Amino acid sequence: MAYFDKRNDALNVNPNMVNGKSADIAITVRGSDVYWAVCACMTTATFVFLGLGIMKPRQHRVFHYITAAITMVAAIAYFSMASNLGWTPIDVEFQRSDPKVRGINREIFYVRYIDWFITTPLLLMDLLLTAGMPWPTILFVILVDEVMIVTGLVGALVRSSYKWGYFTFGCVALLYIVYVLVWEARRHANALGNDVGRVFLLCGSLTTLLWVLYPIAWGVCEGGNVIAPDSEVAFYSVLDLMAKPVFGALLIWGHRDIDPARLGLYIHDYDEKDSVAIAEKKLAGRGGSNATNGTNATHVNGETAVASGNDNPQTV
Repeated sequence: MAYFDKRNDALNVNPNMVNGKSADIAITVRGSDVYWAVCACMTTATFVFLGLGIMKPRQHRVFHYITAAITMVAAIAYFSMASNLGWTPIDVEFQRSDPKVRGINREIFYVRYIDWFITTPLLLMDLLLTAGMPWPTILFVILVDEVMIVTGLVGALVRSSYKWGYFTFGCVALLYIVYVLVWEARRHANALGNDVGRVFLLCGSLTTLLWVLYPIAWGVCEGGNVIAPDSEVAFYSVLDLMAKPVFGALLIWGHRDIDPARLGLYIHDYDEKDSVAIAEKKLAGRGGSNATNGTNATHVNGETAVASGNDNPQTV
């Protein structure tokens, strides 16, 4: 029992010291406790999403895997931050008189940006694949997203006012992503059916709202040194919980009756030969009528092509 009663000692094991330089403005044990709690939530969500995926045919697990990968990476990032690792002290541009943010340098968790660099493209893939967006558009939006994350990281590590230039680049990139989600992707999703449109509207609206709040969090934390690191913990943790496990649960629930093939995702499995053989037997039974009906023969050839793995939706 004594082991379980032991307090969180992560800050004692990993003190606020990097290369002989300490952080004057850093998280406390309470902030570390919150990070541990979020780490547990992300880990639990990962196993839940994977478990739900196992209950589906392998061809229908793509969104379960993507969403589980998001929370898995986030769990590792939050483990690092809860352990008071993955940060560097950066001199603040604005020195405040408030005791909670008084000091020369602030603890900046670069591991948070490594998390975002991996997980935000996966989040966008969840949304843009749901909308059936063309691959060139998906790849370009992901590139713009990476620009947004990298400029946010560089700005957080800059000590002078030039950090706000990087912040501006990141905001412009975010505006483009919001435009794609609100306008182009939404129209694509609606064209695929009311059920797909509803899923995208729910998850896309949640993502858009939350992502617009991240620059505000950056401005009052890494950028302006306005709120204390423990308040920063609460701000980012709530956003990440809503943007990852909650988003993932809504997305997977919405996809429960949607075949990925409707979205243009033709996923094959190793045992699909059995289904091809069954299809060929059915076609053989109709062979006589096909020989006398050119239209039916064309239909049969198209059906055979799809069963054999032809991904051209026009042949369905």
